Amino acid sequence: MQEPRQVHFIGICGTAMASVAAELQRLGWQVTGSDQNAYPPMSEFLADRGIAIRTPYAGANLPEAPDLVVIGNAISRGNPEAEIVLERRLPFCSLPDLLREQFLRGRRPLVVAGTHGKTTTSAMLAWVLEVAGLEPGFLIGGIPENFGAGARFTDSPWFVIEGDEYDTAFFDKRSKFIHYLPEVAILNNLELDHVDIFENEAAIQRSFSHLIRLVPRNGLVLANGDDPRLRPLLDVDFCPVRTYGFGEHNDLHPTRIEADPEGTLFEADGVEFRLPLAGRHNVLNALAVVACARHCGVNDATLRDALARFRGVRRRQDVLGEPGGVLVIDDFAHHPTAIEATLEALRQRHPGRRLWAVFEPRSNTTRRRVFQERLAAALARADCAVVAPVARAALLAEEERLDVGRLVRDIQAAGRNAWAGENVAAIVELLAAKTRPGDVVAVLSNGGFENLTRRLLERLEAG
Repeated sequence: MQEPRQVHFIGICGTAMASVAAELQRLGWQVTGSDQNAYPPMSEFLADRGIAIRTPYAGANLPEAPDLVVIGNAISRGNPEAEIVLERRLPFCSLPDLLREQFLRGRRPLVVAGTHGKTTTSAMLAWVLEVAGLEPGFLIGGIPENFGAGARFTDSPWFVIEGDEYDTAFFDKRSKFIHYLPEVAILNNLELDHVDIFENEAAIQRSFSHLIRLVPRNGLVLANGDDPRLRPLLDVDFCPVRTYGFGEHNDLHPTRIEADPEGTLFEADGVEFRLPLAGRHNVLNALAVVACARHCGVNDATLRDALARFRGVRRRQDVLGEPGGVLVIDDFAHHPTAIEATLEALRQRHPGRRLWAVFEPRSNTTRRRVFQERLAAALARADCAVVAPVARAALLAEEERLDVGRLVRDIQAAGRNAWAGENVAAIVELLAAKTRPGDVVAVLSNGGFENLTRRLLERLEAG
């Protein structure tokens, strides 16, 4: 790593950007950063570490002569700070560039990829290696409860990194994970998502195949062998490939699964593991971790101990409070498959309680009609559903935009109660009026949702 320098982050409130910024400051770098929108948990995370967020974006936010400017992938041409960087020929890079050259080269990166489960799997793997005494570095797109931070840089050769398939920056349209020099590539699943940059599943498969091609002959590809979209990518002879999943054809699969409100017990290879998380999707995540940790030399006794003490990730079935007997849960789920998995897990965790799903169509995929029917089926897994207006709706043509009215009608046709919320204030009032003690309200969004969870807790507390 180079000597500490002055670095400015444009888009610092992104989960990974904030985590890396905080870690660089801890290592002695002079860190400044800016963003347009700052919301918890990352705004609070940065504030706790004394990093001020300069907002809104403006040329004046930039230091006079920064050694480096890191430009987030949410930044596009026209951003006033990005334009100044280009005009003044300031040194700049993407976050994946910074990670590769400053922290990954010469180490043993474990890259966790997939449409779903990346954050939880990465956090679980880092925790297992920590319990094993390997002191891994890591970069995770969330805040693991066992660590309290999404990034850590150590002298360990092991580095766990969440491998996002989304593009790198406005000047580099390759997937982020292409930069991460994988020794092990975990491929948890593959589905259509990010339709703003991937035109179809084949385009996503192509990007995943590029990641596989980077795995060295002394490395390992670990893939979900049950996923039909991954299987065609695994016929390679330049590196080892092992599969995991629920099917018996996989190299690692569970022979027994028992679920209860306290979590999940599963057995694989004759070893019994206890996971304090609900949902079959978390068993799949744990299978990937078991296989990868064994590659790293971790024994099964340590694996059992670490998995039993894994505390999860913030904004993944995150219990915020229970005012008036109504349990409010925050979750990052925004793809139909993730919504289904989350609601299934909450049914396991809270049996017999009426379940609400409050959904914000905010991602670049769910704002569109790509998942019009699938979202209805997913949200109908709850007893009651509330759908917020499409985020940034004016940027989409009406025929391209998710039809919220139709979505609500389709959920109702499936025999569930459903409403369209005019705005966040109206949604809070609707929930205050219609929820009752014993209900579980799951708020599902990949953004701040205008602080809906905090506003709802305050409203329910007020009665």
